[in-house]
Amino acid sequence: MCLAIPGKVIDIDSAVALARIDYNGLAKTASTMLMPEVQAGDYVLVHAGFIIQIIDEQYGRDLSELTRELGLL
Repeated sequence: MCLAIPGKVIDIDSAVALARIDYNGLAKTASTMLMPEVQAGDYVLVHAGFIIQIIDEQYGRDLSELTRELGLL
């Protein structure tokens, strides 16, 4: 089973197609190559280091809270 992790885009470096993502206080980078339209402030799903989907803000907050409660992040 594969798991996509929700996070909020902090900022983007379009020169190298990378975004910095906030995962409940943990900042990591993810590639924007599959979703070049992503913007700072968007909530996204990340799988294998790639942003694969932009999601609704409330859904993103709910998923982030759930991953925190489950101890996934």
